[in-house]
Amino acid sequence: MAAPKEEVITPNLYFDKRFETEAAKILPGEYYVTTRDMLIVTVLGSCVSACIRDRVTGIGGMNHFMLPDSNADADSPLSMSARYGAYAMEILINQLLKNGAKRNQLEAKVFGGGNVLRGFTVSNVGQRNSEFVHHFLDLENIPIVAQDLLDIYPRKVYYFPKTGKVLVRKLKTVHNNTIVQRERDYSMRINYGKVDGQVELF
Repeated sequence: MAAPKEEVITPNLYFDKRFETEAAKILPGEYYVTTRDMLIVTVLGSCVSACIRDRVTGIGGMNHFMLPDSNADADSPLSMSARYGAYAMEILINQLLKNGAKRNQLEAKVFGGGNVLRGFTVSNVGQRNSEFVHHFLDLENIPIVAQDLLDIYPRKVYYFPKTGKVLVRKLKTVHNNTIVQRERDYSMRINYGKVDGQVELF
């Protein structure tokens, strides 16, 4: 019997002592899909994470994305902004399906979109990310069964795809600007970069 395929885009795997389980930590622009009983962790500011799983088999994954900080063409479905978000969502869903998840059994939980990038120039990035993920999942007929979006605080999200359990901790006291700086760096990369790789439409 062939081993299940597993998408390992992030090398940041570790054993989480608190939850006594294998864990994967993902950063802005990354995603992770697994068929195993493990934990996926991320820290969100203005970015959004979609946690999507097959509610029957427990095959699940998480992404972590931000739309580019430009709303010049935000109303166009062909805009670079929409393409970037669509790419982040489609690559996650495609990997879930490749690993055996059934499309009609998918459910989503979405988090993030905090207004933490104060002074960000063009628009409320968190608001746009939140609206985008709602719109995308609605078009794809994937139900959102839980969410914690917007507000002004960064969040740490713990996702257990096998059971669908999520723990969210709002970081009301942050002792450094690591989260904000990480998202600023990520924003710079996607604003001046392009969508790379193949997107398999379905």
